[in-house]
Amino acid sequence: MNNTQTKTYDVAVIGAGIVGSAIARKLAAYQLSVALLDAREDVGDGTSKANTAILHTGFDAKPGTLESRMVHEGYHLLSQYAKETGIPIEHTGAILVAWNEEQRDALPGLKEKAEKNGYAQTEIIDAAEIYRLLPHLGEGALAGLSVPDESIICTWTTNLALATDAVQRGTELLLRRWVKGFDVHDDETIIHTSIDHISARWVINAAGLGGDAIDQMFGYDRIHITPRRGELLVYDKQARPLVDKIVLPVPTALGKGVLVSPTIYGNVMLGPTAEDLEDRTNTGTSENGFKFLKGKGENIMPKLLHEEVTATYAGLRAASDQPDYLIDLDTRQRYVIAGGIRSTGLTSGIAVAEYIDQLLEESGAIELIERDDLPEPPHMPNIGEAYLRPYQDAARIAADPAYGKIVCFCERVTAGEIRDTFSSPIPPCTLDGLRRRTRAQNGRCQGFFCGAEVKEMLDSRGENVGLPESNDSKTRLSTMEANK
Repeated sequence: MNNTQTKTYDVAVIGAGIVGSAIARKLAAYQLSVALLDAREDVGDGTSKANTAILHTGFDAKPGTLESRMVHEGYHLLSQYAKETGIPIEHTGAILVAWNEEQRDALPGLKEKAEKNGYAQTEIIDAAEIYRLLPHLGEGALAGLSVPDESIICTWTTNLALATDAVQRGTELLLRRWVKGFDVHDDETIIHTSIDHISARWVINAAGLGGDAIDQMFGYDRIHITPRRGELLVYDKQARPLVDKIVLPVPTALGKGVLVSPTIYGNVMLGPTAEDLEDRTNTGTSENGFKFLKGKGENIMPKLLHEEVTATYAGLRAASDQPDYLIDLDTRQRYVIAGGIRSTGLTSGIAVAEYIDQLLEESGAIELIERDDLPEPPHMPNIGEAYLRPYQDAARIAADPAYGKIVCFCERVTAGEIRDTFSSPIPPCTLDGLRRRTRAQNGRCQGFFCGAEVKEMLDSRGENVGLPESNDSKTRLSTMEANK
């Protein structure tokens, strides 16, 4: 182990997912030295990378909870931040569909709940209106609840934007550091990681699935995390005309259930499942999950099942025995926990950061002096299908032919985009990291055509790109167009 770490940070944030990155970004706006730690090789490589990617209004949260408040505030904060940074969002709206009388009878209560949560735009609609809006929906829908402001967003770009913003503000990103323990002293805490020791005056726990383990290292036994696997099916872009809104089930005591949703990348998603596991690393898909989702899809939108499945994947959500978010400050140990933050953390992350900032300020235990030299927020590369992509931008291609050289044909990712990631503040070091930044290898062929070239660019860090497409490349593109 390398024991040469000598600097003492004012704050160390554990967990570089969306919540942790948002906290680091917020605290780096003060005259503080901030470290952002993660056990993985990249930011957003845990729970934050695999979810339903929905920007929630918070209409269905439990009224009066901290989660309800954070999601409601986070919706507006993230919407504004997305405008500033170019995070792709599509305001598709959503419809909760009632398939039986019990679900239909629950709709007025859901509308009332939304109003208690500060969202008054829902509307109960009849079957005729549902089928006007969703003509490919399966038979048997009785009524629905329209939620016009539910949206789809790029969770990958959201996480990367927050982490990039934090780094540009001076946060030190310390990856591949699995936290093994702490020694709390009078004026500092020593964080023992898998590769070194890190000293910090304050520690903030935003470790997601590992949040309970970190909390126990500080002497607590108040939250217990169960990894809940959610499997999803991603359908090819040809399925997108079938659905342009998020189709939600009426939630039950068992959870929110299976949805059908368009994605920011032009696909359609079906899922998730909800399976509690013991293994906090098991993100494999299963035959049972596939069968379950196909059965649900047959009822919700039968035509969807005639389309090609591009990919299957699974994510682990941090299911907690706490009924609400657990955000608490311990001034004696100079420790903060942001725990039990479920998949709604995508929406609420910036609000959680603001809330922790408020707790720290009110405690008076740390001096928060605002900086007057903050850099502008980063402008993120667009990987959303509804916005102008580099391969479509004639002026950009004229200025740099690398943006006209398509490498990943399924997703229309250019050599210029891949190259640019290597000079970004947080460059990728793995193929998965490169995929989350560009969509390369994320399409129908899953890297069959472009895999070797993409890997070569990763290995060479994007050197020697910028040439126009070869005739062979154009032939492959024409062939793929003909097959669509």
